[in-house]
Amino acid sequence: MTIVAPRTPNLALKLPADEAALLVQGEDGQGLVRAISAVLADHDANIVALDQYSDDPTGGHFFQRTIFTLDEPAAVFPALEAELAVALDPLGLAWRLVDRGIPKRVAILASTSDHCLLDLLWRQRRGEIPMTVPMVISNHGDVAEDVRSFGIPFFHVPSAGPDKSAAEERILELVQGNVDLVVLARYMQIISADFLHRVGVPVINIHHSFLPAFIGAGPYRKAKERGVKLIGATAHYVTEELDEGPIIEQDVARVTHADTAADMQRKGAYVEREVLSRAVLAHCEDRVMRNGRETVVF
Repeated sequence: MTIVAPRTPNLALKLPADEAALLVQGEDGQGLVRAISAVLADHDANIVALDQYSDDPTGGHFFQRTIFTLDEPAAVFPALEAELAVALDPLGLAWRLVDRGIPKRVAILASTSDHCLLDLLWRQRRGEIPMTVPMVISNHGDVAEDVRSFGIPFFHVPSAGPDKSAAEERILELVQGNVDLVVLARYMQIISADFLHRVGVPVINIHHSFLPAFIGAGPYRKAKERGVKLIGATAHYVTEELDEGPIIEQDVARVTHADTAADMQRKGAYVEREVLSRAVLAHCEDRVMRNGRETVVF
């Protein structure tokens, strides 16, 4: 069954119409910042923020995120991209130019737990995350009414039994070409390698553990049995290796011997939604740069 709700515009979201971001990474070397800045200056760009990191100044990996203003970025981008290619490609640098006036389109997948889903929808409605949510997809109908209250289309895609291929095919039909990011907001299904190859956009997951500890089912019961004093959550990009993708954000909460497993679950839910929202925010602001199994988050 498919349920579609009318969309309501996010009047709180105000993005800079004249700002762009340039993300560059590659082998470190002399003169990289100068080369990048020179291209931007040639196009009358005004740099308003610059973050740069090198994991080893002598032959390491270089990362830079530059925020700058332009008059009519859409009109300038073609010429700017052409000059960036001439200047940076011979240096072996990978780069990406982003119009910061365009919010990311984010599809959210959820199951029965609603805390991460509703937190993201609430922050999006308040304009706290530069994104739109064209759809929420769930393998259960439990969250349909809550999603409708935000004026966001809800799609019920059941995923019963060991063969998930039909459900994944339907999800791909919905998201391909329509979103820039997929977020698993406690979507309690394992995503196949085929889905990841075909979806065409990054996928972010929230894991109810401070990875790599207590992986698998019943993490709070395992934590209680182990007598832990900290519980946590981890947001990471999804890869073919289960729960092994590059980590974007983590946090913890203190617990004591007096906390029950239910107390830990309640505290853990708070951490989960905070960690996932911060990870999605960082991605939507183009502050995350992947480096193999690691990330640089500016």
